[in-house]
Amino acid sequence: MADPIKFKGIDRIVYGVGDMASGIRFFNDWGLKRGASQNPSVMFQTLDGTEAELRPIDDPHLPPPIEEGSTLREVIWGVETEADLITVENALANEPSYVNRDGRPACVDPNGLAISFRVTQRREVMVEGAAINTFAHPNARVNQQSTFYNRAEPIEIGHVVLFANDVPAIQEFYVEKLGFCLSDSYPGSGAFLRCRAQGGHHNIFVLDAPDRGPGLNHVAFTVRDIHEVFGGGLHVDRCGWTTQIGPGRHPVSSAYFWYVENPCGGLAEYFADEDYLTEAWKPREIDRTNENYAEWGIGGGIDGHTRRQHLPT
Repeated sequence: MADPIKFKGIDRIVYGVGDMASGIRFFNDWGLKRGASQNPSVMFQTLDGTEAELRPIDDPHLPPPIEEGSTLREVIWGVETEADLITVENALANEPSYVNRDGRPACVDPNGLAISFRVTQRREVMVEGAAINTFAHPNARVNQQSTFYNRAEPIEIGHVVLFANDVPAIQEFYVEKLGFCLSDSYPGSGAFLRCRAQGGHHNIFVLDAPDRGPGLNHVAFTVRDIHEVFGGGLHVDRCGWTTQIGPGRHPVSSAYFWYVENPCGGLAEYFADEDYLTEAWKPREIDRTNENYAEWGIGGGIDGHTRRQHLPT
């Protein structure tokens, strides 16, 4: 690609939702702020302005779904400049599904997911995580108690994870057409891709799932630190939402996580402390095992009231 596209990351995700009232309640509890909305759309924002849009599942303005039920219907990627949009247009012009949607270059990726592109609407935010005392640096925090969070305030949408039937085709599309970088892979069955050379470990992860077909696994929301992962997870548990697994830690990206069932589709994840990569990173081939998925993880989560693990009844 002659002119690399300067991506900023995911700018907006769009859900088609069967129960809008539950979806609105979920994202309020999740810690997003209501943004400017135009009926029947309901918009939420993270601290940096990344958006999660909810639309009724039968809204004719939604792109076609990749699976039945409430799910992700579109990912809008943010780029730095109008010149980047022209580069995107040139890269995708020969795609059979290419259109201009509301002024945005758009197409359908090989997994059937609608994607489009706009100049980013993210804003710079100044947030810091809690200082952590380590053996080598024992005085990062002196005469001061560490931070405890009553709930989370997600900073950005960090990545989406999708089930797929043809991982190699999806990887080729994002790498060859759009200039994404392969970070790591499960050989033949999974690809971790980031939208720019310098950045977090992945912005999209596609995972082979021949028995279920294409679909949404989860959308991940960046929070400040591991303590906010804990505080956010405990809060949404108290609100009555169901944890699938978490807290826990991923060996692949080093990130701490907490996954919660989302009525808008799939799961929602709080995560923090993922690996930051550069052009010097060499993609690894990693075995697809439970041990490589989670160094540790608490199935069913932690009860926000008792502060003990939810146990099967």
